Amino acid sequence: MSSPYPDTIAAPVSRELVVKKSRFIAHLAPAGSVEEAESVIAVIRKQYWDARHNCTAMVTGITGDQARSSDDGEPSGTAGIPMLEMLRRRGLTDVVAVVTRYFGGVKLGAGGLVRAYSTAVSEALDDARLLHRVPLREARIDVPHADAGRIDNALREWATVHGSSFGDVTYGSSATFTLWIPPAEQDPLVDDLAALSAGSLSPVFGATRVVDLPAAL
Repeated sequence: MSSPYPDTIAAPVSRELVVKKSRFIAHLAPAGSVEEAESVIAVIRKQYWDARHNCTAMVTGITGDQARSSDDGEPSGTAGIPMLEMLRRRGLTDVVAVVTRYFGGVKLGAGGLVRAYSTAVSEALDDARLLHRVPLREARIDVPHADAGRIDNALREWATVHGSSFGDVTYGSSATFTLWIPPAEQDPLVDDLAALSAGSLSPVFGATRVVDLPAAL
């Protein structure tokens, strides 16, 4: 399912890279705000207090419009910016990267540092489980109790085929089904419900929200 929003990651992940005896330990974590990202950075800096560098990059915001990075003592532009560019290249947001470096005694030069820091983040991202961030619109359908079982089965199947999420069912004077559907599926849902119910059922559309869905394996 295509989306106007960048992806994010589902859970923290770490990966170590050794380049000419220097250890580069990449830590990635979801972070829904700058404050959450700074909290992750603080924890890692405390854990790896004895490392020479803990370089950082973060992208936050629903559209990935906020970004920060730090070289943490490495030559300017050799660590934080390459890390940030890798997050951008992978199309991610609400994620923070910290690469911890233990110096191995051999200088890598500016080009070597850029490659090492960007590669450390790239390889950690290869291990990360991605979440696709997509807009879904609420659709509520009121169904007479006598038809609820049949419509329940049909809507669950419809949701699977149309990239939608089957939500809560509530029971009052009628059974109310909730679906979260891609905006492009509104007309198909109206048409399919009408066909399914001989024109007696129609959805009521509500708010649109952005949700994270697991990427296909």
